[in-house]
Amino acid sequence: MNVTLDKIDNVNATLTISFTEDDYQNDVKKELNEIGRTRPIKGFRLGHVPFGMLKKFYGDQVMANVIDKKLSKALTDYIVSNKIDILGEPMVSNDTKVDLKKDKEFSFKFDLGLAPEFELKLDKRVKIPYYNIEVSQDMLDKQNEAYRKRFGKQVPGEVSNEESVLRGSLAELNPDGTVKEDGIKVEKAVVSPRYFKDEEEKKKFVGKKVGEEVVYNPYKAVDGNVNELAATLNLDTKDAEVKSDFKFTITEILVDELAEMNQEFFDNVLGKDVAKDEKEYTEKVKEMIANQLKNDSNYRFTLDAERVLRKKVGELELPEAFLKRFLLAQNKDADEKKIEEEWPTAKKQLEWQLIKEKVARNYDVKVENEDKLRLARFYAAQQFAQYGMGNLPDDVIDKYAHQLLEKPEYSNDITNRAMEDKVFAAVKNAVGIDEKNVTAEEFNKLFEADKK
Repeated sequence: MNVTLDKIDNVNATLTISFTEDDYQNDVKKELNEIGRTRPIKGFRLGHVPFGMLKKFYGDQVMANVIDKKLSKALTDYIVSNKIDILGEPMVSNDTKVDLKKDKEFSFKFDLGLAPEFELKLDKRVKIPYYNIEVSQDMLDKQNEAYRKRFGKQVPGEVSNEESVLRGSLAELNPDGTVKEDGIKVEKAVVSPRYFKDEEEKKKFVGKKVGEEVVYNPYKAVDGNVNELAATLNLDTKDAEVKSDFKFTITEILVDELAEMNQEFFDNVLGKDVAKDEKEYTEKVKEMIANQLKNDSNYRFTLDAERVLRKKVGELELPEAFLKRFLLAQNKDADEKKIEEEWPTAKKQLEWQLIKEKVARNYDVKVENEDKLRLARFYAAQQFAQYGMGNLPDDVIDKYAHQLLEKPEYSNDITNRAMEDKVFAAVKNAVGIDEKNVTAEEFNKLFEADKK
């Protein structure tokens, strides 16, 4: 067997693998004899089938299998042993013509797309901005109010607002505003304007007192969501698409009472005995906000780092024709027009992937199990927090993190994210960081400027 590589240009090559009969005939004979030894054939005892008959019945299939295995191994071995950095996968050249039934010698040609060679040197002279977002008093006040609402309670109120929960009775109305005699009636109805989709319907419930009546349209209020309508009107979902106006007579108003700033509240927010007084509580909340903002700062750094590194590398030479052909082969539902339309985005993604891989090689970036577990813990804590389950014990977080890593759809994403995090950490350590303290408003304007 002979393997040769012919470079067409910097990013395209052809790999040719040639077989003579001596390269495969012994393996073909072995497989045919194994078939004769193990596979029952009518009229013959196992191991006594004439070789000519085995060859007649199974020869073409066996030879195709043998050559396919040898071809795949030779292709992989050559690329790995010669450290050829390819893009996509090798593709059989269009001019490869092989007839396994007639020919004894075969020559297979594969088109290769080669990764471009480029340099990326980073040092402290390369400057990338890093924005520290200041924790303002307004942020502290809003976060504190959110916590006090979450751990507060609902109490009877005299006047309703958008956040109130109102109890009362519902009666369906005729188009002229009179109560529909055979219409829908709900004696113990509950209305929560805070969840309304329509602002005009929401405003109708503001500033009301017990005993007052409100005419509103439940269908408009929930934007036609039949599940919410069914719950409000006490109906099955199949009957809930009701577009009539209703009269709501208020019998009770519940308003939010903020939690008191006491030890029980501090424990609910931060965990038991983390803060002993309001000053310690405020400092801890400020730390929590700062950590959240740190994630925003780090995300912004990734955008600025990508911009700086792309500019430093410049446009990369890619085997465009090969890659478009490869993408077309991989996407059965796509056509050449679609591939052309999507190519600019795919090219940009591939260039950035190559730059990240270059950083990883230059700085020996590797993802360890602990890196993946640390990120899985972060994801687990985030998911629990979405359901209001904060400050869970470490063993609960760890258990769920390990479960995430056991699922391929999560594990692959976590591994890729961990690698990207370490790549950016390597970049941050290698370059000069231009730190800037900014307000949240100034920070948000950076993203507005990106859109221009």
